[in-house]
Amino acid sequence: MDLENRVLCASSAYEEKYYFNEFYSGIPTAIQEELQIMCVTFTSEVGGILSLEYDEEGNLSLSVAADEGDLLYDEIGSGLKIKEMQRNKNELFEALETYYKVFILKQDLSSLIEED
Repeated sequence: MDLENRVLCASSAYEEKYYFNEFYSGIPTAIQEELQIMCVTFTSEVGGILSLEYDEEGNLSLSVAADEGDLLYDEIGSGLKIKEMQRNKNELFEALETYYKVFILKQDLSSLIEED
């Protein structure tokens, strides 16, 4: 799978835009909306660019980037907000990882349940 299809969604404070990768259109609309709210809220509060990306094994990571000269970007707030989202949205992130492993990587769901 190419790297482009590993990005689930992203939000940019610079362009004031949100992107959802249509490759994952099978994800229910309510979850897509929750991701949009989460990402846009993040970038409006701390700035920069937030992206949710899968690695080769199907693990979901939150990645933040900021322009070098961005004086409004809150690096400390960004780290705190990421930790808060990981804590509060843990079930959502685990479900998204399971979705990726089952529907994209074609792994057996029963083996994933046994791992937990």
